[in-house]
Amino acid sequence: EVQLQASGGGSVQTGGSLRLSCAASGFNFGDYGFGWFRQAPGKERERVSCISSHESITRGYVDSVKGRFTISRDSTKDTVYLQMNSLKPEDTAVYYCAAVYTAYYYRGNDYDYWGQGTLVTVSS
Repeated sequence: EVQLQASGGGSVQTGGSLRLSCAASGFNFGDYGFGWFRQAPGKERERVSCISSHESITRGYVDSVKGRFTISRDSTKDTVYLQMNSLKPEDTAVYYCAAVYTAYYYRGNDYDYWGQGTLVTVSS
């Protein structure tokens, strides 16, 4: 019943942009914070960004994407987005959307639900 459907991945050149989407269903969207994670071959999964469950939005980013990526959520669509600009080859990875039940803002990695992932490839 619970679903997180990630989409929007693809192949772009260095400096290009992509917008990832995560469509949520089967739970109360407003009660959950969301995160975007990525995993490249041979590397551990990394939390890229997270966003609070509160209407006064709190956002967090790993240092390597600050100023380039923006996480957002749309309560009218039960969808979370990751806008990725100025993409670099080191951004190449499978990106996963995840949700966690939280009163406001979650800073950890122990998320409740995970999507299937979408592949982002950035060529030089």
